[in-house]
Amino acid sequence: MAATKLQALWNHPAGPKTIHFWAPTFKWGISIANIADFSKPPEKISYPQQVAVACTGLVWSRYSLVITPKNWNLFSVNVAMAGTGLYQLSRKIRQDYLSGEKEAAPQLEA
Repeated sequence: MAATKLQALWNHPAGPKTIHFWAPTFKWGISIANIADFSKPPEKISYPQQVAVACTGLVWSRYSLVITPKNWNLFSVNVAMAGTGLYQLSRKIRQDYLSGEKEAAPQLEA
């Protein structure tokens, strides 16, 4: 049973014998790096970089479902990219625009 599934994966049009497997597999490095950056302070997050990561993830997630054959590896890595990029953007926006109001109010009163 397992040999049959491995054979099917090996012979799939987006399987390990093609670039359609390896490109998304190595793209996981971007998502893993973005997850590692969750511990970074929000001041060090770059808007342009995270917008690019999130938009890339959203656009290519859609594309991966339109092409034939469907490339689920490409879909999953791009969903992860979109998710991590959007999360990092939310951290940066909260730090720049939402937490600043609380800190600015006492300064005006003083």
